[in-house]
Order: sequence, then structure tokens, then C-alpha cells
Amino acid sequence: MKIHEYQAKEIFRSYGIPAPNGKVASSPAEAKAIAAEIGGIVAVKAQVHAGGRGKAGGVKIAKTPDEAEAHAAKILGMNIKGSIVRKVLIEGGANIKKEAYLSVLLDRSTRALLFIASAAGGIEIEEVAAKTPEKIIKFSTLTKQFPEADAQKFAGQLFNDPATAPAVLDIMRKIFKIYVETDASLVEINPLVLTGDGKVIALDGKMNFDDNAFFRQEKIAALRDLGEEDPNEMAAKEKGLSFVQLDGHIGCMVNGAGLAMATMDMVKLYGGAPANFLDVGGSSNPDKVVEAFKIILSNPKVKAVLINIFGGITRCDDIAKGILTAFERMTVGVPVVVRLTGTNAELGLKMLQGSKLIPAKSFAEAVKKVITVSGGSVHAPEEDEKE
Repeated sequence: MKIHEYQAKEIFRSYGIPAPNGKVASSPAEAKAIAAEIGGIVAVKAQVHAGGRGKAGGVKIAKTPDEAEAHAAKILGMNIKGSIVRKVLIEGGANIKKEAYLSVLLDRSTRALLFIASAAGGIEIEEVAAKTPEKIIKFSTLTKQFPEADAQKFAGQLFNDPATAPAVLDIMRKIFKIYVETDASLVEINPLVLTGDGKVIALDGKMNFDDNAFFRQEKIAALRDLGEEDPNEMAAKEKGLSFVQLDGHIGCMVNGAGLAMATMDMVKLYGGAPANFLDVGGSSNPDKVVEAFKIILSNPKVKAVLINIFGGITRCDDIAKGILTAFERMTVGVPVVVRLTGTNAELGLKMLQGSKLIPAKSFAEAVKKVITVSGGSVHAPEEDEKE
């Protein structure tokens, strides 16, 4: 789960990390009032779960309350990478001398908690890593104990100023504590700035959380902004389906996360583009299949659907029944390719005879057929070409 910048900064301040004072506004009039209350130069910042706000015009500097109102009027309602701006953060300006990047996150490859920092702050860290990887510093720990010795060696390097080391080290301790105590998966400050008067403050904040830990993180769970989340993903979760929206045009309905990943890989391998990841689970029933169809077909980009079922716990006749029920309850206006194998596969295929469904005997055949009926061209992988 992601949260907004203003929410991250509230958490930062509760742990003693310096951050600019500010408030959120939902209207231009509110933005003007907050700017007048803060006084002086203020920043007007779009609050969305998307990066690149500045490049999109979602961050503006205002010298007067009237200017803050005008900026807010332009930013509110803006679409930034698919997210609609419903709130803006109004906060006091900062006299920036230097900018840096600092974060702690989970390194899944080593199962370690990883600190990443760079003197090149204020821009996307991916861009820094791609163009100037030598500017990134990393160190990690395999325990939940703060790596004091490594952090002390590093603290003075971030701003190339030993005088800032105590403040940087203190912030590092605190973001590590936040990470551990809130079940975060990312705590990021970009930029962490050194001001003209020698203070080190978090000018921006980003936090992601492991929602599997919400049973013990009620306060964090309450920060969820449902307006920022994909409605199809939310609907799938309510129905017990694992679903992630993608950008392609071939809908995928599969049982089991591993097979679902393999199906998307095969679609890409043969020249198609998956529209989603969807795992109907290991103990599917007809109603779940119906709901899965509804979610997949709500995406107007979908030109065809691939149903790929390996019947272990899941019974293929249950899937077949769900498919037929879906066709009875709703209009399925795109071609559907079905591959069933495993438990009760023969029975399931027999149930589907005479329907509009397109059967496939093998995995590769199913993928090729769904790409073709979607209007695409099948690309033969190198292995096939050699044969």
C-alpha cells in the first residue's frame, strides 16, 4: 500500500524527523487560506500516488496566497500518470543549499534491509542509477538492528560536509525505526536537503507498506486512499481473486500464481501483450469465474481472453460451469480461448462443446490462438524457428 506525501511527513514528524510544516487543501480557496496562514513563499504540491509530479506540472512555487490559489486551481483535477489530483499540499518554502536522496527498503535478492543514498537528490533515483551509478551508495543489514558502524562511516559523505553527519545519522536511525515498526516496504526521502542555515530536513517523503501486516497496523491501514487504487483490483480482492491491471489487450484467467506468470510470459514470448494478471485460486467455483470474467471484460482494451487452467485442486468441470454461467449472465463480446488440463479436464471440455469458445489442446496452441483472434501476429520464438 502507498500513502501520500503529506501522510508520510506526518509519520516523519511523529518520529522526530524535521519536515516543512504544511496542510492539505481540496479547493483553491483552502489553498489560499493555508498559504496566508503559513506566510511567505509556499510550495503547492499535487498529492497522488505517482512519481514525476514536478515534470507533469504538479508542483509549483507561490509567492502570495493569490498565486497559491491560482496554482491549486490548475493542479486540482490534473491527471498525472492515471491518478487524478484531489488534494494539494501547501507547505512553507525552504532555502535549499544541497539536495540528496536517502531510503531504506527490502532487498528481496539478499533478504536484507538495504540503505540507498545519493548526493544526487531531487530526481528519480532510477535515472541516477542508469546514468551515473557511481553516485549511489548502498549498505545493508540482515537483522532489524540499525547498522550503526556502516551508517557512521556514511553519514558525513551525503552532503560532503562532516558538520552535517550528526543530523544525517539521526535521520537514518529514525527512518530505519519507522521501517521496522510500521511494517514498511519502503521509506524514502527525496530530496533530503541541506538548507542555507545548515539544517537537514525531509523536503519530500514516500512510504510503501506490506498490507499483509495490517492486522497489527490499524493506524497505517487507515491511511489507505481508495480513490488512488485501481477499482478492478479492489473488486477482485473483495471477491477473493488476485488481480493486477496491465497495459495489454489479451485478458488472462488462470489458476495459480505461477501458472499465471508463465501464461503472461508465453503471451509476450509469442508477440502478444497481457491485459492483466488474474489468479482465480486453487479452489475455484463457478461464481468466482463469473466475477473474474466481469473484471477482465470491464477493461475496454481487452480484445480476447485466454483461460488457462491446470486442474490440481481446481476442478476443470467447475471452471467450465463458471464459463458457461458467465456466458448466460453477460454478453461476452470478445473471442475466448480455453485450455483445460488436469482434474476432470475431459468432463470440462465436453461441457463446453457446442459453445462459442475456442478450445486448445496445448499451452502454446492456446497462446497462439488467442493472439491471432485478438488481431495480432504470432511471433515464433527462436526455439520454434530452429525446429
